[in-house]
Amino acid sequence: QVQLVESGGGLVQAGDSLRLSCAASGRTFVIAAMAWFRQAPGKEKDLVATIRASASNTYYSDSVRGRFTISRDNAKNTVYLQMNSLKPEDTAVYYCAAARLWTLTVHQYNYWGQGTQVTVSS
Repeated sequence: QVQLVESGGGLVQAGDSLRLSCAASGRTFVIAAMAWFRQAPGKEKDLVATIRASASNTYYSDSVRGRFTISRDNAKNTVYLQMNSLKPEDTAVYYCAAARLWTLTVHQYNYWGQGTQVTVSS
C-alpha cells in the first residue's frame, strides 16, 4: 500500500500564493504518476495537475496552466503544488493521488490522500 498525506491548505485572498505538499510512504516504488485533484462543493473531482514519477512529463488543466506548478522531490517522496495568482474559483478541497501508470483519468488513481481545504476569498 501507499499512504499519502497532504498539507499546506488554508484561507488566502485572491491574488495570493499557496503551496501544497504531499508526502508519500509505503510501497512508493509502484508509483508511476502523482497528481493533484480538486473538488468544489456540488461538483465532481477534477484533475488539476499531474507529474510522472520518473521523468519530467507534466500536465495541467486549462484553468490552472500558467498559475500552478507541480513538482516533485524524489529523495523525500514528496510532490508539491505551487499555486500563484489564486482566484475565488480555485476554492476546493485539494486531493493528492498516486497511480501505478501515467494517466489523466481519475478512476485510474489507486491511492488518495485525505484532502486539504483551500479557500480563496475575493
